[in-house]
Amino acid sequence: MPRRAPFVLAVLAALTLTACSTADGGASPEEEDVTSSGASAGETEGYPVTVDNCGTEVTVSGPPERIVTIKSTSTELVLSLGLADRLVGTAFSDGPLPEHLAEEAADVPVLAERAPSSEVVLATEPDLVLAGWESNFSAEGAGERSELAELGITTYVNPAACLEEAYQPDPLTFENVFDDILQAGDLLGAPEAAEALVDEQRADLEQVHPSQAGLTALWYSSGSDVPYVGGGIGAPQLLLETVGLENIMAEVHESWASGSWEAIAAQNPDVIVLVDSAWNTVEHKIEVLESNPVTAAMDAVIDQRYLVVPFPASEAGVRSVPAAVDLADQLTDLTGQD
Repeated sequence: MPRRAPFVLAVLAALTLTACSTADGGASPEEEDVTSSGASAGETEGYPVTVDNCGTEVTVSGPPERIVTIKSTSTELVLSLGLADRLVGTAFSDGPLPEHLAEEAADVPVLAERAPSSEVVLATEPDLVLAGWESNFSAEGAGERSELAELGITTYVNPAACLEEAYQPDPLTFENVFDDILQAGDLLGAPEAAEALVDEQRADLEQVHPSQAGLTALWYSSGSDVPYVGGGIGAPQLLLETVGLENIMAEVHESWASGSWEAIAAQNPDVIVLVDSAWNTVEHKIEVLESNPVTAAMDAVIDQRYLVVPFPASEAGVRSVPAAVDLADQLTDLTGQD
């Protein structure tokens, strides 16, 4: 069956039920809307909440009760706000959860190793789908946002991942990260938890002291023949800048971009940040750097001056501050400077 078929069938079923209810003397759609909105206005403080999310208007009339998350940034956000009991499924994990979140998520169903299909998502009967990337919402993935909306399912994308110029952070800052956490707290009905998390992360961030050594760095995300590296406006740039490293790709006006080993070697960065993932491990990246004659001659490769970031912490979200703290500690150990 074509993937769009579940949407069509679900919409037809909803229309049939509505017609039967009206014919049997039940409330009309207009009457039901008035009744339900009036009840929620009296019973649910702080709602409705409406936000402009990557150019899509998102409105929730009460705390979502059945949440599906796609990508680690979304899953870890919900868990960090103490809402594990509302998760009916997760998908597209970029790596293991932090230890303090893993136990809470132990019983949450994993819907798919990569992007879930619309059929899989709809089977969980969600009222909200949170995604790390805009591309997670597509006909080949969880479904188009407009189609999910027609079924009464709210969709939300991590704002730091918005791609349109009017919505993409340029450059990303920690204020963007904190604002995103607070906005999610409002949408999910956990504003106090979001505020507490942001306060805690602000305090942790204040303890990060940028290196004064004037070192340059390459953020190496993935790729072998053609490296995929951190550019000058996204999470890699923010983390490098926070710990006092100068990104050699800072002039690239993108969050991530394809690079050239020859151009990278010509700049001979002092430090290389390696993103560790199951599909492109740190060990593999080091092998790539050491086996390529062009990169093997770089000082950072010869002297093994590497820092490591787990993939789930390489994208903006609740792990951004912990990643900065960890990178700063690694850099101190590497340089011997406080």
